[in-house]
Amino acid sequence: MFRTLAKAVAAIAVVCTVAGAGLVLNEEFGKDDGKDTAADAGPSFTGTKKISVDGHSVNVSCSGGSDAGRPLVLLMAGGGEGLDNMAALQKSLSGSNRVCSYDRLGEGKSDKPEAGTPQHINDAAVLLTGVLDQLAGDRPVVLAGHSLGGNIAARYTPDHTDRVKGLVLLDATVPHLTRDMKATIPDDATGASAQARDGAIAANEGQNPEQFVIADGPVHSAGDIPVEILRHESQYSVVPEHESALEKMWADGQQEWLKLSTDSKVTMAEGTGHYIHTDSPDVAVKTVQDVTARAAKAE
Repeated sequence: MFRTLAKAVAAIAVVCTVAGAGLVLNEEFGKDDGKDTAADAGPSFTGTKKISVDGHSVNVSCSGGSDAGRPLVLLMAGGGEGLDNMAALQKSLSGSNRVCSYDRLGEGKSDKPEAGTPQHINDAAVLLTGVLDQLAGDRPVVLAGHSLGGNIAARYTPDHTDRVKGLVLLDATVPHLTRDMKATIPDDATGASAQARDGAIAANEGQNPEQFVIADGPVHSAGDIPVEILRHESQYSVVPEHESALEKMWADGQQEWLKLSTDSKVTMAEGTGHYIHTDSPDVAVKTVQDVTARAAKAE
């Protein structure tokens, strides 16, 4: 989320920077070894490195064991944030899992996309595939994405079930955010409501650090892989006039993600705002661990 009102309500578009803004990488995960590339980045390195993907320099962090028999957990941060926002979750999970995270183009220490060139889901998929090729190799993968990272993970998974064997969505950006925002807050709204609506739509159209177009679209099936969907309890008090409607919009959108799998479930994380993994870290950790265990058993 962002600190000003205009940016705070833009959390609806889920281009976020505040709740996790105080998080920094634990030294174990954040210390760069000084190399510009990571020729040795693979299934067992620990630390933070730059790898080359499709001609771009991409910042990645990995930790935990390298047992090839267990899935790699890949954490995907929200919009406007780098992998440092997932550092605490990565540290907690790495005691029993191989865990990595990465900065998408325009975030953290990765390259920026070319100015004036919008990024779309296909671009994000190419980058994600390149990251997984180098970090996961042939091992199965569980994707755990927050906010925009969750939306990208959910769009990516149905076309990559040969590799992705489990999915955790942490208050993922809803599938039809632009449509639903327009239906929830009228175009004659003023004040905070207008800022929320206009900020969300602008961000969805690519006015964000990644120049990423957050397009509406149907939810496709990934078969029967385990999918756990966590949604926040309360988030939109900054828009009191439309708080109730916005909460319903978001909750209904999370229900849409159930179409991802015949083995999917939505759970409200009590006492949380948009940053479930920082507001209730134990819930986030347990959910990822459960999905990873089920994905490993399925293999």
